[in-house]
Amino acid sequence: MSLAFSHIPQNLRVPLFYAEVDNSQANSGQQTQRALIIGQITSDGMAAPGVPFLSQGPSDALAKGGPGSMLALMTAAYRASDDFGELWNLPLADAAGATAAAGSITFAGTPTATGVLAIYIAASKLTPPVTVPVSLTDTPDTIATAVAAAINAAANLPVTAVVDGTTTSKVNLTARNKGLAGNDIDVRLNYGGSAAGESTPAGITATIVSMTGGATNPTLTAALANLGDEPFDFIVCPYTDTASLDALKAFLSDSTGRWSWSNQLYGHVFAANRGTVGSQTTLGNGRNNQHESILGFNDSPTPSWLWAADYTGAAAVALRADPGRPLQTISLNVALAPPVASRYTRSERNTLLFDGISTFTVAQDGTVSLENVITTYQKNAFGQPDDSYLEVETMFLLMFVLRDMAALVTSKYSRVKLAADGTRFAPGSAIVTPGMIRADLIAEFRTLEYAGVVQGADAFAQGLIVQRNESNPNRIDVLWPGALINQLRIFAVLAQFRLSA
Repeated sequence: MSLAFSHIPQNLRVPLFYAEVDNSQANSGQQTQRALIIGQITSDGMAAPGVPFLSQGPSDALAKGGPGSMLALMTAAYRASDDFGELWNLPLADAAGATAAAGSITFAGTPTATGVLAIYIAASKLTPPVTVPVSLTDTPDTIATAVAAAINAAANLPVTAVVDGTTTSKVNLTARNKGLAGNDIDVRLNYGGSAAGESTPAGITATIVSMTGGATNPTLTAALANLGDEPFDFIVCPYTDTASLDALKAFLSDSTGRWSWSNQLYGHVFAANRGTVGSQTTLGNGRNNQHESILGFNDSPTPSWLWAADYTGAAAVALRADPGRPLQTISLNVALAPPVASRYTRSERNTLLFDGISTFTVAQDGTVSLENVITTYQKNAFGQPDDSYLEVETMFLLMFVLRDMAALVTSKYSRVKLAADGTRFAPGSAIVTPGMIRADLIAEFRTLEYAGVVQGADAFAQGLIVQRNESNPNRIDVLWPGALINQLRIFAVLAQFRLSA
C-alpha cells in the first residue's frame, strides 16, 4: 500500500523517525460572521473617510466618527443588541454639495405653572430626552435660550441648536451630518406622556417644524470597493434611496458581486424606512433584491438609521447562533415604538409582507420585537411572483451550507488526483473518484441534517449528481439538490367544538 505523503520523500535512508502533519481530515472550524456599519462622520471625527476599520466599541466610534455623528450613534445602537460579534465601520464623509436638514422649535405664552420641558430629538433607549426646567418668571425668549443651551450640552445628539437671530423665542436646529438622513431626525415633546410624568408647563406652547431640507447622500461605490475581499455577512445601511440601495445590490449581486461564483463572500444588507403604509409599499414594490431587507415603521422618535443598526444587531446574534430559527419575537434594544395610533395593523403588516417590507410588533410594555424579516425579492426574471428568496433565513442558510461544503472540499481535496469510478488504486493514495466525493457529500449532508440546517437526506442522496466534466477531465460537476430547513411561522387551528361528548 502506498500512502500519499505530501512532504516525506521515498528515497530516505537516514534512520529513523519522520512525521508530517496533515489536517485535511480535521477541519471543524466555525464560520466567523462579521458585521459592517456604513455611516457618516463629522469634521470632528478622526477616521479616514472611505477606509474601513475594526470597531473597538461605541467610544471608539465616537472618537473616529465625531460626537453626534451617524456612525457613532449607529455603532452604539448596534452594540446594544450585539455586544460580542466582530464589528467593522465604514466611515463616510458628507457628500460634496450636500445640504443639512434643519428644523425649529418656537415657544410662546407665559407660564402659569412651573414644570419641565421634555424634548425628544432622535430619541432612543440610549438617548434620554433633553429636559429644561420652566419657572413662572420665564419668557419665551429665556426658554428658547435655555433649550438651545441644553441641546448643545447634551451628549451625542445629531443636531446643533442656536437661538434665531430675528425671532428670539425660536430655536433653530441643524443636523450635524448633511444629506437625506437628517430629514429623519424626529423632534417632539413629551413622548413618554403622563405615564412618565411629562407634559408641557401650563401656559406655554411649543411649535415644532420638522427637520427637512437635507439633500444628497454620499456615494457608496468607492467606499464599498475599499472593503476588498473581506467578508461581511451583516451590512447595516443607513439609507433607503435608490442610488444607495442599487450600489449595494451591485456589490452583492449573484453575477459579479459578493454572491457570485468567483467571489463567494456573500453578505446581506439591512435597512429601515419611515413612512405610511402607502409609501412603504411604493418603496418595497420598487425593489426586487434577495440580498436586502428593509424594516418599515412610522412615527417613531428613533431615526431610521438607528432602527437599522438595532435590528441588524439583534438579527446577527440570532442568525449566528442558528441560521434556520425564525427571527420572529426577537426583541430590539434601542428603537422606541411608534404611538399606538401610528402602528401598522395586522392587515397592513400582511400587505407589507407581500410588498417586500419587513415587520415588527409592539408589546404592551412598549418592547419592539421582530415579526417577519423578509427580503425585497418578489418576482422572477419574467415578472412573475416568486417566493424562493422570501425569508432572510433562507439566505443565511445558503451561506452556511455553501461555506460548509467549501470547507469540506478545500480541506479534503486540496491536493488530490482524480480518477474515474472503478479505477483500482492502493488504499491511502491521494486519489478520489466521483463516487468517493458523492459519498462524502451525502455524509456531510446527513451531518447538517442532524444539526437542523437541512432536511430530507434520503431524497438528497437520490438526487445528488457528481460527475466528471465532459470536456475537462480535471473538473468535477455537482448537482446539489439539498432542501433547507423550514421555519414554523403559521399555526392554523380549526376549533371544531362540540357541545356534548
